[in-house]
Amino acid sequence: MALYKIEKKLEYIKEKPFRLEKEIQELTENNLKTIFGLEFVKSEFALNNFRIDTLAFDKEANAFVIIEYKRDKNFSVIDQGYAYLSLMLNNKADFILEFNENLDKTLKRTDVDWSQSRVLFVSPAFTNYQREAINFKDLPIELWEVKRFENTTVSYEQIQKAGAQESIKIISKADKTIDNVAKEIKVYSEQEHLKNVSEEIKELYEKFKSAIQNLDNLEIKPKKKYIAFVAGRNVIDILPQKKALKMWINISKGELDDTKGITRDVSTTGHWGNGDFEIQIKDDENLEYILSLVKQSIKKNKK
Repeated sequence: MALYKIEKKLEYIKEKPFRLEKEIQELTENNLKTIFGLEFVKSEFALNNFRIDTLAFDKEANAFVIIEYKRDKNFSVIDQGYAYLSLMLNNKADFILEFNENLDKTLKRTDVDWSQSRVLFVSPAFTNYQREAINFKDLPIELWEVKRFENTTVSYEQIQKAGAQESIKIISKADKTIDNVAKEIKVYSEQEHLKNVSEEIKELYEKFKSAIQNLDNLEIKPKKKYIAFVAGRNVIDILPQKKALKMWINISKGELDDTKGITRDVSTTGHWGNGDFEIQIKDDENLEYILSLVKQSIKKNKK
């Protein structure tokens, strides 16, 4: 990715390569919340002859996240990713203990959603083979490219799956480690959230999805309880129901300008999505107005 500085003419900004994996690790760990929205647990967590570069926790999913940093390209993202996940699932108590000791909290095994565990690989570059290797719809492994430039800027970009349709289960039967992990870990898709809703709601979801993405090219991340639209952090979460769409605007109580009063304050009640405001709709009558609320969330979450 070329980077340019805007002057009278574009000025090319040279990339400043990382010399060591440790540089990538320190930069990422020091900014874990900003980059990935994760809570730092432990650096260089050693267990059973494995050494995890960074152990983190996803409070939204109530799940552990393993992060590995790579400068070389000679590794299998599938083999290593599933080896780490297998280590976690077979040693849950050790991960819980590490969390509690480092964060001085009391997390129980039942508080963790182990099915949402995942592995992130962070590297300056990935091979075409590695990019193709993640092209499964239910793979709990993510690839992130990190680039550093001479004008003291850094970019983190997730490698997107190219229209993945196949399940990792097609190869899991030939690999015991993958098969065992696949039985416990679940990766969700839009299709799964939409499979039990009416055709009218599917159409309504697609209309809102398209309109919301056009606002800021938001990334779509299906979660266990809803579909998240993300710009750094969740902007709006949508749950397709049989006869309606339920939405949560990620803005705190007292900060949303809702002149029509179509949102419901859920700041003191249990709810799945992020933010304190909930909307339930059955048609597109308030589409433009809801988009104005989403714009407020985008603006606040980018500050």
